[in-house]
Amino acid sequence: MRGAIFDLDGTLADTAEDLLNAANVALAPRGLPLLTLAQDRVFAGRGARSMIRRSLARDGRDPDAPEAVALTDAIYPDLLDAYSAALAEHTRLYDGAEACLDRLEHAGWRLGVCTNKPERLAVVLLGRLGVLERFKAVLGADSLAVRKPDPEHFRETARRIGALPKRSVMLGDTSTDRDTARAAGVPCVLVSFGFAAEPLHELAPEAVVGHFDEIADLLERLQPARAESA
Repeated sequence: MRGAIFDLDGTLADTAEDLLNAANVALAPRGLPLLTLAQDRVFAGRGARSMIRRSLARDGRDPDAPEAVALTDAIYPDLLDAYSAALAEHTRLYDGAEACLDRLEHAGWRLGVCTNKPERLAVVLLGRLGVLERFKAVLGADSLAVRKPDPEHFRETARRIGALPKRSVMLGDTSTDRDTARAAGVPCVLVSFGFAAEPLHELAPEAVVGHFDEIADLLERLQPARAESA
């Protein structure tokens, strides 16, 4: 059984504005520099702590200094609370995502989500976006003792959706997803509209796509159905 395993932030949905807004809610009371969509979009895809560290660096602080690490730890739960309260105000699925999921399901692919977002928030967000029931499993950063780019995060997602890890594909948008796929020994497809900071060709994925319309046919070439009976 083949598995199509998706990252969430920057791959299935554009979550940047809601993530940055939540960060600003937590940063503002402490007088720290606020983040903007124009300048800090890529940091939204790197997680809550990365956004806090970005603000601290902009404030002239060393984010790795002990006092800055302690401040990051103090701000982190406030950011998560703010995000939990407004995680789907501006977030939308990328164009063509639902139609792509339809095609993959029709072709017999098992669908899963493997994200470094906390599992609870990922489940809530997918529900708000109306696609939670399409995925047989949703694993977040806190679902296991490991997280991406550890390959076990990917492999366990594949197992929980009823797919063979070696017959699955990682679909994402950043080096974390590429590193995960490489470590798991599976193909990786990166989307060009996500949160990657570096040119995607430098990551050497098996493919880069610019629209969800390209994915279904591409996955058939990367993991052909005929191999199921081999």
